[in-house]
Amino acid sequence: MKILVTGGAGFIGSNVGDAFVAAGHEVVALDDLSSGRRANLSPGIRLIEADLRRGDVGAILAAERPEIVCHHAAQIDVRKSVADPVRDAEINLLGLLRLLEGCVASGVRKVLFASSGGACYGEQERFPAPETHPTRPVSPYGVAKAASELYLGYYHAQYKLPYVALRYANVYGPRQNPHGEAGVVAIFAQRLLAGEPCTIYGDGGQTRDFVFVGDVARANLLALEADYVGPVNVGTGRETSVADLYQRMAAVAGVSRPASKAPGKPGEQRRSVVDPSLAARVIGWRPEVALEQGLARTLEFFRRSAAA
Repeated sequence: MKILVTGGAGFIGSNVGDAFVAAGHEVVALDDLSSGRRANLSPGIRLIEADLRRGDVGAILAAERPEIVCHHAAQIDVRKSVADPVRDAEINLLGLLRLLEGCVASGVRKVLFASSGGACYGEQERFPAPETHPTRPVSPYGVAKAASELYLGYYHAQYKLPYVALRYANVYGPRQNPHGEAGVVAIFAQRLLAGEPCTIYGDGGQTRDFVFVGDVARANLLALEADYVGPVNVGTGRETSVADLYQRMAAVAGVSRPASKAPGKPGEQRRSVVDPSLAARVIGWRPEVALEQGLARTLEFFRRSAAA
């Protein structure tokens, strides 16, 4: 199949594209390179440099005629979404709508959407959270993800356009950017290998569900052929505290010094973990990469990158 991956030069999008190529699919990446990198693209993946907010996305889809659109392009900085909700909506909602209009016009068979478990559910009342958990986002970014799923439901009802909304937990792994609104794994990896101190905000007891990017890529691959339509969690169902994460990463990196402490960040979610059992039933997916194994792979990637 021919698959268009938006945000295809980014951290998750490029790993997903690699999985599609390895399975024999033709992949085209669409990315404005505002945060994605050409270096992330493997040979054989063609790049179209474009911004979804512009009106040419329909023309691109009409010219490329992909069978599947895998939508990872997004404004992912929660803090920026709070500071400028209008810009966040322009990218994450209007960009999606322009894309979906183009999908309908060009006859796309299916849309895979990168959603967010933690951002959609907000402060959880059940642990781990199933897909039936109330969505109570506490940031414009989370609101946009939840609203995107509603729009996908509308386009399915109105135009019979199937979709799977993959509600990612905290994704980590090779190619993650350690700068800006970065994942804690990437930040710790870069600083540990550079001999710089790592900072834990608050008491370190806040928990997250860390899922390896290779497992996430495999979930996208399995969702291609699944008959299921709707949201599905992509996580491990296991909580790991930030303090425990640091200890594990420091051990792998051979670092014995403790992390420094700083006051907690206002509004930070205390616990976040998603229930992946539906994914096993409807797309045949289960996480396979244990946290220790994934952290070792991630640190090795950052080690090689620093040496290059």
